[in-house]
Amino acid sequence: SPSRRAVLAATAAAAAAVTGVAASAAPAAASSRPASASAAGSATRRRLQRLISRMSLEEKVGQLFVSRVYGHSATDPDQADADLNMKELGVRTAAELVARYHVGGVIYFSWAHNTRDPHQIADLSNGIQRAGLAQPTPLPLLISIDQEHGAVARIGKPATLMPGAMALGAGGSRSDARRAAKIAGQELAAMGVRQNYAPVADVNVNPANPVIGVRSFGAGPAAVAQMVAAQVSGYQAGDVAATCKHFPGHGDTETDSHYGLPVITHTREEWERLDRPPFEEAVRAGIDSIMTAHIVVPSLDPSEDPATLSRPILTGVLREELGYDGVVVTDSLAMEGVRTKYGDDRVPVLALKAGCDQLLNPPSIAVAWNAVLAAVRGGELTEQRIEQSVLRVLLLKDRLGLLRDPYASHREVDRTVGAAAHLAAADRIAERTTTLLENAGGLLPLDRRRQPRLLVVGADAGSPSGTTGPPVPVLAAALTELGFTVTALPTGTNPTAAKIDEAVAAAAGKDAVVVATYNVSASSSQRTLVSRLAATGAPVVAVAIRNPYDAARLTGQRAVLAAYCWTDVELRAAARVIAGRARPRGRLPVPVQRADDPARVLYPVGHGLTY
Repeated sequence: SPSRRAVLAATAAAAAAVTGVAASAAPAAASSRPASASAAGSATRRRLQRLISRMSLEEKVGQLFVSRVYGHSATDPDQADADLNMKELGVRTAAELVARYHVGGVIYFSWAHNTRDPHQIADLSNGIQRAGLAQPTPLPLLISIDQEHGAVARIGKPATLMPGAMALGAGGSRSDARRAAKIAGQELAAMGVRQNYAPVADVNVNPANPVIGVRSFGAGPAAVAQMVAAQVSGYQAGDVAATCKHFPGHGDTETDSHYGLPVITHTREEWERLDRPPFEEAVRAGIDSIMTAHIVVPSLDPSEDPATLSRPILTGVLREELGYDGVVVTDSLAMEGVRTKYGDDRVPVLALKAGCDQLLNPPSIAVAWNAVLAAVRGGELTEQRIEQSVLRVLLLKDRLGLLRDPYASHREVDRTVGAAAHLAAADRIAERTTTLLENAGGLLPLDRRRQPRLLVVGADAGSPSGTTGPPVPVLAAALTELGFTVTALPTGTNPTAAKIDEAVAAAAGKDAVVVATYNVSASSSQRTLVSRLAATGAPVVAVAIRNPYDAARLTGQRAVLAAYCWTDVELRAAARVIAGRARPRGRLPVPVQRADDPARVLYPVGHGLTY
């Protein structure tokens, strides 16, 4: 698309602009743990190889799988969850899953009912670890999660929710990025979750990207690389394995790999310039694991196999060119992007042949596990190849201390999860990310004495896990706490004519209107909502609560803020900026093109007003 090409053309300038912001912050500290299997001491390797020699082939194969499982308890899930486990996995409980398939890891999801509250999560983790240590070869599991923060979070309150990647990119502070990741890692570790599938290392050069967007730190490769390195350092200092994703780079696509197989058309030179730097910097920072992408990159592998199944990409580029010898984990094998070309029995075998070590969330653990066993017994895969990946997985578990003590404690949960210092840090970091894009006539900040009566309307997108609620009431509550008299009226992401009329009527007599916008498209009725409200004469403040690209499609508003996500911490920060309790300090980490001429930039990388 023209807007995508405009971003690609402006990448060099964008990189320079954002790098200047990022470079002014404190440097990321280096990881204190070994970076890869090759960095481990020879004594450690010999000890783990002796352990592997005592394992059966079934146990070795099992160590390579990371499976979902339903339920809040490892041994006593609710009946509905036990039924789902039986239907999808052939077992009733997490403990039975470990006993039957010897899986090396489990991934937690909120929709799988794994994440009710911190103490329950710790108990679930401990139950899973007890099952692992009850095996013929006692081994702890590596429990993982997608807790990127921002738009993707599986554990919410009372755990601390941090600003997401693009917000941190707008803040431009490597020290903030590291601090956010360290806090997140400490809280996960307290609950027994020791591998986090973050940070996102994709460079979001395509505004139409449906799957990455605000999950990326921005459009400048050098700036993204610095933020990725800072978060790698932070997570790993928090005793959690960081996992940068999605290699070789998912930032320039208009297809969501959950539902299709994207093709990245970057030339090799474009890949080197745009996509490689963050992954290269992650390797340099000592990244524990790297997740693959279900994308086709013909310039890296002309066979057009998805990268997850591509030996030229995973072994040739990642391992041999970038020199990475740590754990490679697939993105979920239940996603359509990896299932479009091969059957579910071939995918795990091909992933191992390509260079993967962990096979994440296959649609059928029975099909996938048995397929790998058959491939070894039939000679397609050697047992030595399996042991190579098992060693990498065990080295990671050893570095995390799981082989010494895999258990979580309620005392550590109480001391760490949602600690007052963590929540305060999240608020401070968020304040440094909110970006003021427009402020005609110096409308902002609003004054609660001169402009006390506010109407808050707009999108009511479902909140990320565990936040207080939809964005309009959260924003309204925050402004009320700051001394304004606020009327809240959620109008939805696609407001009807009747709802727009209701909002216009509610604006009568108000001193200002705050509109939360969410992914505004050319045909979105959110545009009509903003212009109709502006026509009432009440000054309108638009808050883009997800993509900052909304600013290009709105007319009539006096001010525009980019919050980059609709979690409580970012909405509260936006409210404080609106009220003048905090100065806007964020700078755009992506360019915003004009809606009427996408080849032209409306707001460049680095743009941001203040007062």
